[in-house]
Amino acid sequence: MTTKTRSIVYWTMTILVAFFIGGGGMAQVAQYLAKPHGVVPILGYPMYFFAILGVWKVLGAIAILVPRFPRLKEWAYAGIFFDLTGAAVSCAAVGGYGAYGFHVIAPLILTGFTVASWALRPESRTIGVLFPAKTGNAGMNRRAAGIA
Repeated sequence: MTTKTRSIVYWTMTILVAFFIGGGGMAQVAQYLAKPHGVVPILGYPMYFFAILGVWKVLGAIAILVPRFPRLKEWAYAGIFFDLTGAAVSCAAVGGYGAYGFHVIAPLILTGFTVASWALRPESRTIGVLFPAKTGNAGMNRRAAGIA
């Protein structure tokens, strides 16, 4: 994959993840503000739980978009991954699949986008590599190796 193609795919995946996670988070906060003492009917979760998730989703979407802060990005990607896989499992566990399994499949597709965005990040947005080279610092990014 060329550098340009990699960059295009990275930004496409990142913007899609940020749009759906951030937008969903804002909707969850708005839903909580409209009815703070309710319960999410199918899942049985209290609304305050969705408000907490909503705030973290918005912050996570911002974190993966802004420059710098590579460790914060790692945490944001992990949180988004856990949120999406947890949503799929929660819906599957209560039989809340939606039409054609939408409530299970959609979060898993977004999980794939999240993993693609994480894996395709430019070096400036990473804190190192997943599988370091076996010889010295060859697998580390320049900043982590203390070269930059």
